[in-house]
Amino acid sequence: MVTVREVRTGRDVREFIELPLRMYKGCPWFVPPLYRDEKKLLKSGGNTESAESLFLLAERDGKTVGRLQGIIQRLDNEKHGCARMRFTRFDCVADAEVARALFSAAEEWGARRGMTEICGPLGYSDLDREGLLVEGFEENSTFEEQYNDAYYAALLEGLGFEKDADWVEYELKAPEKRSEMLSRVAKRALELNRLHVADTDLPKRKYIEKYRDGFFECLDECYRDLYGTVPLSKETQNELIDQFLMIVNKKYLVFICDDAERVVGFGLCFPGIGDAVKKSGGRLTPLTLCRILKTVRRPKTLDLGLVAIRPEYQRAGLNAVILDGLLDMLESGGVETCETNLNLETNTAVQAQWKYFSARQHKRRRSYVKKIGDKTCSNG
Repeated sequence: MVTVREVRTGRDVREFIELPLRMYKGCPWFVPPLYRDEKKLLKSGGNTESAESLFLLAERDGKTVGRLQGIIQRLDNEKHGCARMRFTRFDCVADAEVARALFSAAEEWGARRGMTEICGPLGYSDLDREGLLVEGFEENSTFEEQYNDAYYAALLEGLGFEKDADWVEYELKAPEKRSEMLSRVAKRALELNRLHVADTDLPKRKYIEKYRDGFFECLDECYRDLYGTVPLSKETQNELIDQFLMIVNKKYLVFICDDAERVVGFGLCFPGIGDAVKKSGGRLTPLTLCRILKTVRRPKTLDLGLVAIRPEYQRAGLNAVILDGLLDMLESGGVETCETNLNLETNTAVQAQWKYFSARQHKRRRSYVKKIGDKTCSNG
């Protein structure tokens, strides 16, 4: 018999965090999140200014066999006029009874709060890990992604979930012959618009503090209509900076600014630290920390985090500046590949840019949706 309970005790917190670590121990493609970040989230109950959370554990014969987080993201529902809850951190043994018990409990919790749909995997915002892996099970995950086995999709579809959105991912390498035209367009775009790429001479923390407000303002403006996005509170902004500060290398950040140092566009890459944390269980031991810092200084892989250009500059050729900068990174020595992370399947304009690279589409992730009430809503 499967029993489901809410995470309440310190032991529950440990079980919730450690279940995927046990399930994927020895899996060469699984990259754990940082244990400290997961523990902090669960200790707080996962509740924020704009969201309410539920954490569930499934147990059989005294053994944890599944976990699930439910989220009601009020900002997103207000934006779309919906009553939609999200799910994330879904891990489960290959057993439909366990999956059904977890989702039944989550859906009842959401329905009591007036929710009519459940969708995911989606976190609090699109900057969290999102999407269920449906293609590319023998490809390395990045630190920003969640790995899962192939049977997860069948479990969800067996419960009545249907596709809501897909993301595709690419592996980029330097092309055999670089486009000279792209470099000329990039240079000319900066000159014509009286823009410049931000200097990286400042110490890292001061550099980030200088451009953080412009970055988040630009991010919210450019991403507000994309799937799963919500405005980021100051608290969330600070948490994101704290989480990523350690793995930031200024060499792989491109901020495009006007004469007043206002950020009008950016392209952010992070050193790919997946291999450095694979065997750590997400714990920052001295050895793991040394591996991470070594990788940050001399990465072999870059994870493409975010790219955005303010609407008034989107026809000004600034994409060429970011793409040209990414090519510089791939040709700078040491860096071999770049992982694009998630591109919405419908965002063909973004995917068309990878023609300047030697590109391979190697992974696909999916967000599912299911009706749990009498009404539906569209979150596109």
